[in-house]
Amino acid sequence: MSNPITLFTGQWADLPFEEVARLAGEWGYDGLEIACWGDHIDVSRWDDAAYVASRREILERNGLGVWAIANHLAGQAVCDDPIDERHRDILSDRVWGDGDAEGVRQRAAEELKNTARFAAALGVRTVTGFSGSAIWKAVAMFPPASEEFIDAGFRDFAERFSPILDVFEEVGVRFALEVHPSEIAYDYWTATRALEAIGDRPSFGFNWDPSHMVWQDIDPVGFLWDFRDRIFHVHCKDTKKRLGNGRNGRLSSHLAWADPRRGWDFISTGHGDVPWEDAFRMLRAIGYDGPFSVEWEDAGMDRLDGAPEALAFVRRMAAITPSAAAFDAAFSSR
Repeated sequence: MSNPITLFTGQWADLPFEEVARLAGEWGYDGLEIACWGDHIDVSRWDDAAYVASRREILERNGLGVWAIANHLAGQAVCDDPIDERHRDILSDRVWGDGDAEGVRQRAAEELKNTARFAAALGVRTVTGFSGSAIWKAVAMFPPASEEFIDAGFRDFAERFSPILDVFEEVGVRFALEVHPSEIAYDYWTATRALEAIGDRPSFGFNWDPSHMVWQDIDPVGFLWDFRDRIFHVHCKDTKKRLGNGRNGRLSSHLAWADPRRGWDFISTGHGDVPWEDAFRMLRAIGYDGPFSVEWEDAGMDRLDGAPEALAFVRRMAAITPSAAAFDAAFSSR
């Protein structure tokens, strides 16, 4: 089984798309998971055939393919409550508009619909992204959050995402929600409940990113097995925990990335606590045939060093493939 290894361009959107494609091609990546911000993709131009073709031409010129595009930033605003200055910083003027909260949510939903349309026009089957959440603010359960309050949050998610998924299904594209703190699904049980809320629609699954599970002490390998029919995409990103000194906390104390007082940090793939070999063996066992997308996030390592090094690490892990013959077959006398 040969899975392409791609570079997620979300952390590179400060560079022109042409430059990111050039770098990824020179490093030896098979393709890009293209972010729908910066100048990388403008989803409002989904029906502009020349523009869509220009994205494909840049990829092909650099020896790259594309198997997924990503719209985490717009997705975050679909369900979030409150909408505030943090969203102003990540959203386009088109989505932010006048900043009225409900208007932002509605425009963000339209942006996700157009992302599905752009993916279809580009010949891509998967969109990765976020959902936001009306109830993430209640994660500490104080002030006390009633069962009805939490139920309402999952209903809000279902009501807002059902029309979005209608469009995804119309154009033959899947949405892979990244299980991530601040989303409606951020751990094992909320992932289960999100699927139930959306009625187990076949167009809705997960972008498996173990880095968000490790610091929560969720088994990322077990997650792969239990949700094996809903693993639509894979991010290769790592986390290093620095707990146990009696001072660093799991919630990281509002400290900046790479601050040594944090309880954990995102770190370049292969340098952290993700059990990568077990994960790749499980990915083979469940028959995952999509891309392995390197998401470079490491405030302590230059990305121009981290991205090619992560590629080499993932290639070594991806080389783990099932044996064509049982190891004990040689013991048979027949």
